[in-house]
Amino acid sequence: MSLLIRNLQRAIPIRRVPLRKNIEQIRRILGVQQFDLGVICVNNRHIQLLNRNYRWKDSPTDVLSFPFHENLTAGELPQPCARGEYNLGDIFLGVEHIYQECEENKEDFYSILTVTIAHGMCHLLGYKHSTEAEWQQMYEKEAQILLELNRLSDTNLQPLTKHHF
Repeated sequence: MSLLIRNLQRAIPIRRVPLRKNIEQIRRILGVQQFDLGVICVNNRHIQLLNRNYRWKDSPTDVLSFPFHENLTAGELPQPCARGEYNLGDIFLGVEHIYQECEENKEDFYSILTVTIAHGMCHLLGYKHSTEAEWQQMYEKEAQILLELNRLSDTNLQPLTKHHF
């Protein structure tokens, strides 16, 4: 189905073609290409506002995911009953925050952007990392996705949750 990429910020230039290609590959790997997905790129001010309103954390962050199907068990694919339910949800990327962290850590921005999207998509499919057990399950899923993506695109991407616990 459709993939909507919106760039609502001007702080960091976004190359949509490679971003779209990577997102489409992740969707195929996860088997969710029949679901609509929104990816919205925002600046620090916007992601901080969302983070404060939805997570009660008053700071910018890298990614916030808003699943359409809220009560999925980790890894469970949605089971839509009607056409309007073929939606995964929305991922908000704090691209300014991601870019600043990449600069500090001397990492490639587009690689980390791709890893962050994979992380956000895991959240849309019910994965969490509030406990060590949840983190382990999410880490394994991210590693599986990125291993396949690395094979397809000759990259060496690592899970975002690698050093969470």
